Amino acid sequence: MRAVSDRRLNEEVPPVEVDVASIQELAERVVERVERVLVGKPLAVQLSLTAMLSHGHLLIEDNPGTGKTSLARALAASIDGTASRIQFTPDLLPGDITGVSVWSQGRGEFEYRPGPVFANVVLADEINRASPKTQSALLEVMQEGHVTVDGIAHPVPHPFMVIATQNPIEHAGTYQLPEAQLDRFALKASIGYPDHASTLRILTDSGDEVSPEEIQPVADARVVQEMAARIRKVHVEASIVDYVARLVEATREADEVRLGVSVRGALALVRTARAWAAIHGRDYVTPDDVKALTVPALAHRLVLQPEAEFDDVRPESIVQQLMLTVAPPRR
Repeated sequence: MRAVSDRRLNEEVPPVEVDVASIQELAERVVERVERVLVGKPLAVQLSLTAMLSHGHLLIEDNPGTGKTSLARALAASIDGTASRIQFTPDLLPGDITGVSVWSQGRGEFEYRPGPVFANVVLADEINRASPKTQSALLEVMQEGHVTVDGIAHPVPHPFMVIATQNPIEHAGTYQLPEAQLDRFALKASIGYPDHASTLRILTDSGDEVSPEEIQPVADARVVQEMAARIRKVHVEASIVDYVARLVEATREADEVRLGVSVRGALALVRTARAWAAIHGRDYVTPDDVKALTVPALAHRLVLQPEAEFDDVRPESIVQQLMLTVAPPRR
């Protein structure tokens, strides 16, 4: 858990009347705060905030040293929430994530000891290094928002978000993420290396860098929950829903695809499009909102034919090609 200074504890976030304009303002402030730690990556911050506000989770596939851990900790600090980090290793057990029941001598009964999954932002670092059994420990909490141990459900704090990372370079000692787990990530993103200007800024300020714990919050958990509730009311016209359905159906009919996007994936695209529209100041979803999130929301859910994998076909390229063939609404 991150440490919070006494000065931070005594601060009160002013009450905010949640509407689309205030959501856009708060989103801009969150991006500005997080960019003090993750320099020059506004898109990655926007995608992570979009996933959080749509009650979704984020999968980051990127090289080491690109700021994945800093993103999770800074995002939690900006909403005055808690953050935890789970380093996935081959010997990690499910109980190390969810918590276990231990015998209490004083009470004469078993009592539950919560695991690190009980935080607002949970960083599952190098998730593909743990066994599928351990990875599956996250399935219930990512979908239902609670952990069941010994038949008792323990709800996690809200907002709740898992940011999982995996290294695309090293494959020794790793396990491929099961399709059921990939399907529970609303979005998949890549941070990437900073450009030249951002690199110069990082190197120039290297002696006075800002740690995630020093970020002042711009909202609290209550406000984030109210923002998420308001986002569910963002209007999605029937033609936009039809567009999403046609995109999803196209993934199932593509020759290179063995398993297309599920209904959960279609719902994730609609929900994240609502959040994307709201953080950009609109109370309605446009085709451009859907286009901006189609690859992050759908590509990681595709299971390709063996021939396509052998030819090194990327799911992202398939989705991009489908976007050219599936016509968006005219209005």
